[in-house]
Amino acid sequence: MEPAITARTIAHYNERAADFREGTRDHDVRQNINALLRHIRAAPPLRILDFGCGPGRDLAAFHALGHEAIGLDGSPVFVSMARETSGCEVWEQDFLALTLPAGHFDGIFANASLFHVPSEQLPRVLGELHSALGPEGVLFSSNPRGNNEEGWNRGRYGVYHDLESWRTFVEAAGFIELEHYYRPPGMPIEQQPWLASVWRKVRS
Repeated sequence: MEPAITARTIAHYNERAADFREGTRDHDVRQNINALLRHIRAAPPLRILDFGCGPGRDLAAFHALGHEAIGLDGSPVFVSMARETSGCEVWEQDFLALTLPAGHFDGIFANASLFHVPSEQLPRVLGELHSALGPEGVLFSSNPRGNNEEGWNRGRYGVYHDLESWRTFVEAAGFIELEHYYRPPGMPIEQQPWLASVWRKVRS
């Protein structure tokens, strides 16, 4: 099942890459970028993995701030776009078949990406991200929230965690929660479809 999930979801993004780039180009995610950076204890420039970097908008933002940013995405079209947009190194990797250097990153920025990982594979994937972080490294994630529904939605596979479910997965992978919030800011909760959370690696 997992290869089909990956292939169909990547194909969805490949086919719509240009529209996706235009539709998300002006999204303001400074709140998320700042949430990651302010919790990292290492001295800059920081080594940041933009996990699911898409066309490279946020990768370029980290690079502009002077950090050593590397992107990762499963879509070859997005990988090409991200390299061109950011000038950064970008790895083409399937989320379900990662090859990451151990202890390398100070922070991992997973903005609108980890919800594509099936729940049965999520412990392994979170464990691989944990291993890729250095001591006390920080993981940021933002996912569309829900009531733990899982399945296909307009050509993409997704899992729509609530806060308690997400906490259970991430804490089991060896992280402690630093903060969470809902987005977009300044809206009533029913108009905040995104759950953002920040986590610190606490065990090897």
